[in-house]
Amino acid sequence: MSLPSDTPQGVADALEYLQHHLQELTERQHVSESNINSTLAALTAQLQQLTQLVANPPSPLPAVLNTPPPPIPSPPASPSPTPPTRRIRPKLSCPPDFNGKHHNGRAFLNSCSLYIHLALEQFQDEQERILWALTFFKEGRAAKWSENIFRQEADTGVFPIQTWGEFEQQFRLHFFPANVEADAINALEGTSYHQGNRTVDDYLDSFQALVSDAGYMNPRTLVVKFRRGLRVGIQSQITTMPYGRPADTDPDAWYKAARRIDQACLANEAFQSMSCSAPSAALKTISVRPPPLSVARLPLAPPPPVTPKPPPTTPSMGVPMDVDVARKARSLPPRGCYQCGDANHVVRDCPYRLDVCQLTTEQREELIEDLLALKDAVPIEESCPPEEEDFA
Repeated sequence: MSLPSDTPQGVADALEYLQHHLQELTERQHVSESNINSTLAALTAQLQQLTQLVANPPSPLPAVLNTPPPPIPSPPASPSPTPPTRRIRPKLSCPPDFNGKHHNGRAFLNSCSLYIHLALEQFQDEQERILWALTFFKEGRAAKWSENIFRQEADTGVFPIQTWGEFEQQFRLHFFPANVEADAINALEGTSYHQGNRTVDDYLDSFQALVSDAGYMNPRTLVVKFRRGLRVGIQSQITTMPYGRPADTDPDAWYKAARRIDQACLANEAFQSMSCSAPSAALKTISVRPPPLSVARLPLAPPPPVTPKPPPTTPSMGVPMDVDVARKARSLPPRGCYQCGDANHVVRDCPYRLDVCQLTTEQREELIEDLLALKDAVPIEESCPPEEEDFA
C-alpha cells in the first residue's frame, strides 16, 4: 500500500504497524481454522473405526481400545472448614441460701432445677447434684436436715439419697407447706381473697396462685370465683357491656376486660385529681388585695404634755417600810394607752382612737365588719312617688 509523498512520518509508521498487526491476526485465524479441521477429521476417523469394531469385533482388541481413557480433571479443592466457634453461655446466678421455711421451699427448688438444666455439663452424676444443692442449706431447719443426712451416711457408710428425684420428694415432704390445697380451697370459699382496695393486677396474681394451689381447672368455676372477688364497680361494667362481653367459660377474656377497665378507672382518677388541684393552685398564685377604705380621717389633736415623774423618796430611818406596797408596784405593769403608748390616759380617752393609720390589723377588720353590719341593718327605702290623698 503506497502512501502519498507528503504523509507525515508518524502517521506512516502508525499505518505500517496497523497493517503488520492485521496480517498477523489473519495468519493466526488461518492456523486455528486448519487445526480445527484436522481435529475434526481425526475424530471422525476414530469414530468410524470404533463403529466398525462394534459391528465386527476381532478376537484381540486393538491398541486403540487398550489405551487408558484420559484422566478426569479433579474438582477444585474446597476451602478447609473453619473450626467451630465456642459458644459463650450466659452467666448463671446460684440459688440463694435456704433456711428451711415453708414459704421459700418452692422457689428454692425451682432455682436449683433451673440451674441444673442450664449447666448440666457441670455435674457428673446425680449424686453431685444433690451435694451441690445441700451446700445452700446453711441455717435453720435446712441446716439440721442436711446434718441428719450426713450423720446417716457416717453411720451406715451409704449416702441415704441416691437420685435427684428422691431428693425432690424428700424436699417436698419436709419443706413444702403441708396443706397447700386445703388452705387454698378455704381461701377461695371465703372472702379474704377479694380485691378490696388493690389493683386488678395484684388481685389477679394472688387469685391465680390460689387457683393453682387448689387445683381448680373448670373454666366456669374460675370465672365465677374471679367475678365474685372483683370490685362491684368493675364487675358491673363487665357484665353490662353492650357488646364484646366475655363469655362465662372464658377466664382469660375476663382477666383482660377487668384489667382494661381498671386501667381506665385509674387514668380517670388521675385526671380528676389534676383538674381539681389546678384551680386551687392558680388561686394561690393570685394575691387579692382589698380595696382601700374611704374613711374620713379626723384631725390629729396635739398630744398632751408629759409631766416628768418625781423621783422616789427614800423613807426615813424612823418610818417603817411597806414591803407589800413596793412589791405590788413592781409586779403590776404601768397603766397607759394601748393605742398610742401614752401613760397619762387609757384607750377610751385616746385622741388617736379613730385614726385609721394608728389601727392594728385586727382593729381594721373589726371596723370593716361593723361598717358592713351597719350597712346591712339600715333598710333601703324604696323610691316610690307619694300617693295622693283622695278628698271627698
